[in-house]
Amino acid sequence: MKYCTKCGASCADNAQFCPECGSPLPQGAPTPNAAGGQTGGQGQYNYGNAQNYQAQPGGPGYQNQGSSNFGITPRSIPVAIILTIVTCGIYGLYWLIKLNDEVNQLSGEYQATSGGMVLVFTIITCGIYGWYWLYKMGDRCDRIKGMNGSSGILYLILGIFGLSIVSYCLIQDTINKAIGA
Repeated sequence: MKYCTKCGASCADNAQFCPECGSPLPQGAPTPNAAGGQTGGQGQYNYGNAQNYQAQPGGPGYQNQGSSNFGITPRSIPVAIILTIVTCGIYGLYWLIKLNDEVNQLSGEYQATSGGMVLVFTIITCGIYGWYWLYKMGDRCDRIKGMNGSSGILYLILGIFGLSIVSYCLIQDTINKAIGA
């Protein structure tokens, strides 16, 4: 049985595309199995909860799974900050969406709220949902790092004091380290 590397859905061995998300499936390459390992090759792909994650040599607690970067492109934090300032926050909205989707992918929570919905809910609630989102992102970042921390509380406090961009930077740093950038 194959598993989609994008959404984690189970697929038939002879399938070329995922029946759930339509992504092309790797042919002849090892794919993750239900136990969180893979059916061949070296290293271990982990799609699931925090118990499956193991630290890799790239840094303590981070999930870089060999050469796989989960299809995520690393983002320069200083460039993201400058673009957010220059575009009067418009790039910050795009950044929020990308952060959400990438953290959901890395933490294995494929059914979590999408980045677009996070943006809509934050606008509708005049920013209150954004604080909840920061808290949840902290929990997911801790899971990606393979630790039991309290990043969610830190991100929430930063958001309450109007420093959400600092939380964005910390989340982006976690993503960059997790994909080995």
